[in-house]
Amino acid sequence: MSTAPRIAAAKRDWGHDETGCTILHIDMDAFFASLEIARNPELRGKPVIIGTGPRAVVSAASYEARRYGVNSAMPAATAQRLCPNGVFLPVDIKYYRAVSHQIFHNILSQITDRIEQVSVDECYMDVSGALLQWGSPTAIARHVRAEVAKRFGITCSVGIAANKLVAKMASTNAKPDGMLLIPAARSAEFVQLMPLRGIPGIGPSLEKRLNAWGINSVAELATYSPAQLEQATGSAAAAKHLWQASHGIDTRVVTTEREEKSIGAERTFNTDTTDTATVHALLRRCCEEVAATLRRKRLFTRTLTVKLRFSDLSYMTRSRTMQRPTDASSDLYPLATQLLTEMLGMETTSDAVPLPRAIRLAGISTGSLSARERTAIQPTLDDLFDEPTSAQQSHSTPRSPSAGSPSSDANTAKQKERLRTLESTLDEVRKKFGNNSAQLGL
Repeated sequence: MSTAPRIAAAKRDWGHDETGCTILHIDMDAFFASLEIARNPELRGKPVIIGTGPRAVVSAASYEARRYGVNSAMPAATAQRLCPNGVFLPVDIKYYRAVSHQIFHNILSQITDRIEQVSVDECYMDVSGALLQWGSPTAIARHVRAEVAKRFGITCSVGIAANKLVAKMASTNAKPDGMLLIPAARSAEFVQLMPLRGIPGIGPSLEKRLNAWGINSVAELATYSPAQLEQATGSAAAAKHLWQASHGIDTRVVTTEREEKSIGAERTFNTDTTDTATVHALLRRCCEEVAATLRRKRLFTRTLTVKLRFSDLSYMTRSRTMQRPTDASSDLYPLATQLLTEMLGMETTSDAVPLPRAIRLAGISTGSLSARERTAIQPTLDDLFDEPTSAQQSHSTPRSPSAGSPSSDANTAKQKERLRTLESTLDEVRKKFGNNSAQLGL
């Protein structure tokens, strides 16, 4: 569900020269809500809002609901106040993903394999290799829109341009149920019609920073040099991106295989809580879920981030890079509790000590991902002391290991490997009997 600003003046005929305009951005219109209406036609014309419960957030809203000011990521309770007559439905993500798969597999992939899927309801297509069969980019766009409507009873909007940036901005301004072609020669003119937030990637913080420099629109942004924009943003990379975007330039290519950047899990509590044990239990479940996903995708992580949202809806994050890559919750969970303690300025991780602030949501995400097969794991001191030599075995005198000694470090390393092996075994148990069938006591 796009919340990017739309300009009425942009939704017009920009010309019919399709030369070089081989990038399509396809975006389903109010996808989740539209699918619910398609399978429940009696909902047509009503304000449909996806997201139920006092603690839920809005995942999608029909265009009828948006007239009341309802938007995605809004608390469902707020949406209820704005639109008391709205039809609130629970999220059925399994159904939405199934339909998405059919659209991508049965419609889009029949045209070209140059598809970059951005989300369940959005993608870029490079149709340069399909023009011999289809004739023109607009012919392809018309076909996609007609097939989606005929097969699934929903609509989509398509932007057609010479690059990804302009194509995305075109599809946004074509909504709902529209198609917008921006000839290559008019890319800059089209982009410079927009407010700053019309450029993907410009959020409230960057907008405020640019406003302080007297930059209030993309047209004004285009009058600044890269050097001036570097002064305004404090970043050479951001300055280059902003300058190029303000002139309708985007050199990114359609990427068919996207490298996964992070894997995470988070949950909202039924009521705000200061109970440490409750928050620890949630973090543990998140760590187990994320670790299982890492193993399933054969990935290791090096960075862990803990996220907290408080009762006033403000949030806080803290990250830590680990000494060695892992895919085990037995590594993630202790670090998550440590980060939680640091974030809240506490001196102990004990469950008996209440948290100083009420928590509304907690979760983790893992980054710095790498494929298991391509990840070299540097031995730690634990590993170096893992196995005593035969000489050490024959000449050593039995004694109780003290903390920090080689033998205790060895025991720790062996224990970690046993826990990781156990977690892999639990993956198979859960696959057969369900996610809640077995838990690891950490």
